[in-house]
Amino acid sequence: MDSLRILKTNITLVDQVEDRLLNYFKDNDLKVGDSIPNEMVLSESLGVARNVLREALSRLKMIGMIESRPRRGMILREPSLLGGMKRIVDPRILSESSLFDILEFRIALEIGICSDVFKNLTDDDLCDLEEIERTGEMLGNNEYSSVSEYSFHSKLYEITGNRTISEFQSVIRPVMEFVKCKFKDLLEPINIEIKEKGDLITHHDLLVLLKNRDEDGFRKALEKHFVVYKILLGKMNR
Repeated sequence: MDSLRILKTNITLVDQVEDRLLNYFKDNDLKVGDSIPNEMVLSESLGVARNVLREALSRLKMIGMIESRPRRGMILREPSLLGGMKRIVDPRILSESSLFDILEFRIALEIGICSDVFKNLTDDDLCDLEEIERTGEMLGNNEYSSVSEYSFHSKLYEITGNRTISEFQSVIRPVMEFVKCKFKDLLEPINIEIKEKGDLITHHDLLVLLKNRDEDGFRKALEKHFVVYKILLGKMNR
């Protein structure tokens, strides 16, 4: 483990330790579930204080790459690709610009997965969506309760079969709720105007298109379903 030895550079000591640890896992072909040397061994091999090593290890634990287990010590885990993102995507500390970036990304992603949704769509999926839509709570003017909104769109993400895409919905949920609450006074008249023009697209409308296997119609309807946010972004000079 001499290859772990720290070099003198402008990079912080903790950053170096973290990088060397990642290289060590790779070079030694460690796999998920394999044990990692204890802190004393790693600290001596790196030539750094235990507190520096612990900070580097804590970073890896934070993203789910390392797990401490009773009587087994530290073991290697496969981290969630979005695990770290979940911790930093807190609307209370993000700027409006960042919130809107995430909102735009969500819209682009959901429209982009339409092909995969239709490719994987099953009758059981339609039954699940029908139950979600039937028991959902619509507050009026394209406004749904948080649970109803999350459940319907999460199911669409799940149908793609991509775990990372599915997980992303849980990452952005607090952002969507925060935006809807913070900009309620702006969103409400936009939704009313959309309804008066006859352009309101509900979950029921989307479900009908899914049942008819109308992919092109569904994609266009989904764009209309999100148009309220597009208008909001325009009003905010995005």
